[in-house]
Amino acid sequence: MEEVAANPVVQENIIQWAARFMNEGGIFMWIIAVVWCVGIAIAVERLKAYFKFDVDGTSLMGNIKKNVIGNQVQDAIQSCSESPALLSFVMKNGLKRANQTKEQIQDALEASILEAVPKIEKRLSYLALAANLSTLLGLLGTIQGLIQSFAAVAQAEASQKAQLLAEGIAVAMNTTALGLVSAISLMVVHSVLMARGEKMIQEIEENSVKLLDLLATKKGSSSMDKAA
Repeated sequence: MEEVAANPVVQENIIQWAARFMNEGGIFMWIIAVVWCVGIAIAVERLKAYFKFDVDGTSLMGNIKKNVIGNQVQDAIQSCSESPALLSFVMKNGLKRANQTKEQIQDALEASILEAVPKIEKRLSYLALAANLSTLLGLLGTIQGLIQSFAAVAQAEASQKAQLLAEGIAVAMNTTALGLVSAISLMVVHSVLMARGEKMIQEIEENSVKLLDLLATKKGSSSMDKAA
């Protein structure tokens, strides 16, 4: 009985599949990939910055309140100076005006907030732009693939029509897929970063009001004690 030797099936690894996927998609695949990489780089930089800028506001405010009540404002300022967090930066500038009027303290806090907020929102618009570009470039690649397919059907010889049509469809589908994957991933990251940034801004504004009230109350109490 004769044994029929089966031809071995050659399977692609992930790198080979990705290379073929990119090559079949044409030039727009590489443009989308560049935009995607730029978006990822921005996202990574923003995540690292947010880890640096963020701090436990409740714990920081509790420490500041304890020092202010204990007439140890300089200790509170020193504690804020040791942290790179933006909330600490704003609190420090407010504490430096502790002996001045409420209006002067408020001005210092507002000026610090205006300086801190752009650091939180920095480059987020570019991340949203990268997501939109990925979608549009994917659409542009799709149009290119469809034009290539229609040209194959209209002009190519019968023996080449099937191959050219398949190549055009590959360009259209691959660019659409990569553009959507890039756009969706960048949009998700952008939304997460926006939410975290808004949380930090809200925490800064909330604790600034608390600090202003604390310093004004402490100063009012000190004035009453001196008058008594």
